[in-house]
Amino acid sequence: MTETVAIIGSGLIGRAWASIFARAGWNVRVTDPDVHARAVAKELILEELRGLARHGLADDPDTIIQRVTVCETNADVVKGATFVQENGPEVLEIKQALFKELDALLPKDVVISSSTSAIVTSRFTEDLPGRARCMVGHPVNPPHLIPLVELSGAPWTSRETLERARQVYLAIGQVPIDVKKEIDGFILNRLQGALLAEAFRLVGEGYVSAEDVDHCVKNGLGTRWSFIGPFETIELNAPGGVPDYCARYTGFYKRLASQAAGPSVYDGDNLKNVVAAWEYEATPERIARRTRERNERLAALAAHKKSQPELS
Repeated sequence: MTETVAIIGSGLIGRAWASIFARAGWNVRVTDPDVHARAVAKELILEELRGLARHGLADDPDTIIQRVTVCETNADVVKGATFVQENGPEVLEIKQALFKELDALLPKDVVISSSTSAIVTSRFTEDLPGRARCMVGHPVNPPHLIPLVELSGAPWTSRETLERARQVYLAIGQVPIDVKKEIDGFILNRLQGALLAEAFRLVGEGYVSAEDVDHCVKNGLGTRWSFIGPFETIELNAPGGVPDYCARYTGFYKRLASQAAGPSVYDGDNLKNVVAAWEYEATPERIARRTRERNERLAALAAHKKSQPELS
């Protein structure tokens, strides 16, 4: 029997989830409180599917889109759902209200997973009768091109819920990781935040231009990080692997860690310096064009990685 997912919210993340589930053969039901968002949802999901198809990442978008149904209300969208992906605003009170409504509407065995990138599960599920089936499934933007999804539960989230979610995300082609205990920012954003704080400090204090920081990542670190992570990287950067790397270089990294960028890099003169260092005007046209260009390159990279064996 074909499974059905309910997608709550049809913004960028919700539409991406819709394309992922539909591509994987699921029936997809989508809703949004905004009338206009509902009106354009299928058209925009089809556009994303066609972008995937150009790179061999989806077959026959016109057939896949027929699996998508747009619904007016949350009560309608969850009918027959075997999994729920919530994509509402990053506002605690809205999350609490949504999960309270969804918990009351759904059978007890349906997992409710939130795409939130900033609010841990315990903050919006504590008082729910069905809190054991609630969790976070935090994707990376754009999810249909970057497969990572972070699985994070509250102390009361059941092991069965997390395992059910893991199997769902694996089945639709995503790469789930386990956040073993709740932490603000989960894992990816904490790693990203550490790099971003140092980038703000280096640019704000005049050590390097913003453009050259981006070159350091996209033409340096990011090139290898696209297929090996930080631990795999250091293993290959010393003849004796990770223990040898730690023996050789942790003295240097201890000195760096003792001088780590703090929260002040996001305030005052440093923030002004960083904003001034980015010379491009944030017009809607530029943002839209650059987003399209980014997505095309991510799709090409995803297609390449799909064609290559994993490093053993």
